[in-house]
Amino acid sequence: MTDTNKTTGPLSGLRVLDISTMMAGPYAATLIGDLGADVIKVESHYGDESRHLGPARDGQRSAYLSLNRSKRSVCLDLRNDEAQAVFARLVKSSDVIVTNVREPALSKLRVDYESVRKHREDIIWVGVTAFGADGPYEGRPGIDFLAQGYGGLLALNGDPDGEPVRVTVPLIDTLTSVLATTAALTALRVRDQTGQGQKVDLCLLDALVHAQAAGLGSYLITGEVVPRTGNRSLYFAPSGIYPTRDGKMAVITCPGEKFFGNLCKALEVEWNQDSRFATIDDRMANQDDLDRVIGERTRDFTREELVERLVAADVLTAPIKESPEVAEDPQVRHNGMIQTVQHPVLGAIDVTGLPLHFDKTPGAVQSHPPMLGEHTREILTELGYSDAEVTSFVGSKVAGEWSKKD
Repeated sequence: MTDTNKTTGPLSGLRVLDISTMMAGPYAATLIGDLGADVIKVESHYGDESRHLGPARDGQRSAYLSLNRSKRSVCLDLRNDEAQAVFARLVKSSDVIVTNVREPALSKLRVDYESVRKHREDIIWVGVTAFGADGPYEGRPGIDFLAQGYGGLLALNGDPDGEPVRVTVPLIDTLTSVLATTAALTALRVRDQTGQGQKVDLCLLDALVHAQAAGLGSYLITGEVVPRTGNRSLYFAPSGIYPTRDGKMAVITCPGEKFFGNLCKALEVEWNQDSRFATIDDRMANQDDLDRVIGERTRDFTREELVERLVAADVLTAPIKESPEVAEDPQVRHNGMIQTVQHPVLGAIDVTGLPLHFDKTPGAVQSHPPMLGEHTREILTELGYSDAEVTSFVGSKVAGEWSKKD
């Protein structure tokens, strides 16, 4: 990595090429960038698909902006041989490639493992697919929603007597991105020891099955299929969402007699003396009655009054917050999970922060989500191309360049 890109953090000195789109691949590269690596997003003239999705502000889409901080963008038409020569030079200066391009486009664009390792034999190549790089589902398109279906999450989510409900937050994409980061750093550790690079494959389906260790594991060990429970627990009661006087809601859950006793004391009731609710088994058998009496009592308080009272009594509770409240949550702010960066078009924008807090080598949000081709000239100059050569590339559409006048 050259000195022109001044990143800080424990991974400073590494260069990562992000040749992926949407979320699972790009967000892995983002996390690595937050940790200090020089992450270069390689895009076509169309750009990452997420640049065209979601709510917009002054023409800039939230889906892209929320996922692609801490990167630089270079625009190359990899269908072009001249662009491939530029790409080869870029690979030689890089340590890791993250991609979720599917076959046959992967090979046609020459970004598959065997093609890129011709440029750097010890490259770490991390490939993300929906269902696996080979096998019965090889080559199928897929996103988080489909993985929820194949991996059993949809069957588990929702009310017991209702339809399966999609988990709206793309948790499988996010989990896969974290696993992709783990894979890249593990492969780098091996390269440090052996001098050898390698190909790493991972997929959304495997990430979800991995996360299903408890539920799927129960079936594998006992043959028992975990049912949908809505907001209730399989193992204890009460556990649910309860209304408050101001029309809001709060979570209350009591995994044990201690917490149920604390709840009764905090709400100044004697439910623990009621034969219907005296033990966990009693409460499980009478959940409808229990939820009814709890809901009647929680309506005596505003949400904030209830949560404050329960927290003081050491009860497991949480307010049900909307996005604007989460963005202003004092603990979220204290943890540095909302960061402000300067965007060349939008000015100051807020993005989510780095969830890893190192005491000696901290990472940080390094830069704004880049415009398409914003750093093309800068990066190609670092690779040794003259200003005239870059201008020629841009003029012939081998490369693309963004400037403020655009």
